[in-house]
Amino acid sequence: MDIANLIQLIALYAIPGIFAITLHEAAHGYAARHFGDPTAYQAGRISLNPLRHIDPIGTLLIPAVVLFASGGKFAFGWAKPVPVNFARLRNPKRDMFWVAAAGPGANLFMAVLWTLILKFVAGLPVNYFTEPALRMAQGGIIINIVLMVLNLVPLPPLDGGRIAVSLLPQRLAYQFSRLEPYGMIILMVLLFTGALGAVMMPMMRAAFSVLSFVFGI
Repeated sequence: MDIANLIQLIALYAIPGIFAITLHEAAHGYAARHFGDPTAYQAGRISLNPLRHIDPIGTLLIPAVVLFASGGKFAFGWAKPVPVNFARLRNPKRDMFWVAAAGPGANLFMAVLWTLILKFVAGLPVNYFTEPALRMAQGGIIINIVLMVLNLVPLPPLDGGRIAVSLLPQRLAYQFSRLEPYGMIILMVLLFTGALGAVMMPMMRAAFSVLSFVFGI
C-alpha cells in the first residue's frame, strides 16, 4: 500500500476508530462507577472527549504502522486504560466481570450501529459520498470487531483476562492474575509469531458472519 492510499484509509477510519476507543474506555469507567468505584469519574475519564483517552503511541502511531504493514487489512492499538480500583467495587470479584465486559460490549454495540449505517447507505442512490461512507462504515465494523475480539482474549490485563479472573475459583483466579505484569509482553510475542491472529481470526469471522446473517448485508 502506498502512502497516498494509507493516508486515505487512515482518514476514513479515523472517526470510527476514535469512537471505538473512546466509548470502550468510557464504558469501563461508567460500569465501575455503577458498581461502586468512582475512580474513573473522579479522574474525568467517563467522557466522550477522545483527548482524554488517546495514547499517542498506542492509539496513533502503532495502528498506523500495523495498518500499513498489513496492507490495510489489520490494525492494532490501545488507548490509555481507565483507572479502576477493583477493591472499591461493592463485590470486587463478581463486579469485575461487568466492568471488564463493558468495553467489548460497547464495541459490539458500535459494530451493530456501523452495520446499520452500512445497510442504510447501501440502499441510497449512488452519489459522490456513497463510496467513502460505505468504506467508513466497513472500517467501523472491522475496527470494533477487532477491538472486541482482541480484548476478549483471556490474558490479563486485557478485558478477557479480567473476565477469566472473575469467573475462576478464588485460588485459580489469584494464580492467573499473577500473569498481569507479563501480559503485554506475552501479547506482543503472540502478535509477532502469528499466534494471536490464529486465535482471533476464527472469532472475527464468526462475528462478521453473525452480523451479515442478522442484518442481511
